[in-house]
Order: sequence, then structure tokens, then C-alpha cells
Amino acid sequence: MVIGPTGENLGKMSSRSANELAASYDLDLFCVAQNANPPVCKIVNYGKYRYEKQKSERAQRKNSKAAVLKEIQLHISIGEHDLATKAKQSRGFLSNGDKVNIRIVLKGREMTHQDLGEELMKKFLDMLSQDNCTYQIEKAPFWEGKCYSAIVASKGKK
Repeated sequence: MVIGPTGENLGKMSSRSANELAASYDLDLFCVAQNANPPVCKIVNYGKYRYEKQKSERAQRKNSKAAVLKEIQLHISIGEHDLATKAKQSRGFLSNGDKVNIRIVLKGREMTHQDLGEELMKKFLDMLSQDNCTYQIEKAPFWEGKCYSAIVASKGKK
């Protein structure tokens, strides 16, 4: 199947005749859909086609922002005000569209009090939901060695 330079359908033809037709226009024959039956080819200026494609890819990359993973580290003996400050910082990260890894680190004999780490995580997640901050838990809280971690991402701005 061959498509002409102005977009009209020229129908089925052999590759030799399609190449001759493209040469008569001083353009190139470019295969758009190779796996289709019959293959779809287009008569285009290949240099211009490639430039336009690269330009659109650059614009797409420029507009898409990769989500950055920020980390907030807590300790079970953290003060109330410090916890509120960390929650405020996390809300800022979430409002910017970043993901936040909340990590509670237990040291030494604190490992015997893992329930305190789990309570602190629940309390911190409750503090995050203040000030109209909506989030979704991307990775549920889990133990990783001496750390209790969870990854949260923004649901959207309110």
C-alpha cells in the first residue's frame, strides 16, 4: 500500500514501481507500517520527516517530568514539632509531584520495639493528610532490615 506525498492513497503496487514513483517526485519511499499486510509505505522527504519526528520527541521529553524520589528519615524518639516539620516538608514534595520514601530507622536495642516504628508510621501518614494533601501509598509499609519504609505519591492537587 503506497501513500502519496500529499496524503492520498495510491493503492497497492510493487516496490520497484513505488520507488520509481518516489524518484519522479524527487522524494523517498519510507515504510511506515512494516508489519501490516500489505506493508504501508509513504512517499516523503525523509530528512524532513526525521527532523519533524525528532522535534516532536524533544518537545515530548521536555514536557514530561520524571517523578523524583525524595526521602524523609525519621527516628522513633523524634519530637512532636520535628515530626510536624517533616510532614510539612513531605507535603511540599508531594505537591511538587515528587514521590516520598518515608523511612523510620531503628538503632540497636530499639529493634525489640518494632511496634513503636509502626505506630510512628501511622501517625506520620495521618499528619500527611492534613492541609488538603491527598496521597496514595505506592508501596505499603514494610520492614527492610532495621528500617520501616513506605513510598507515597501525590494523588493530585486540590
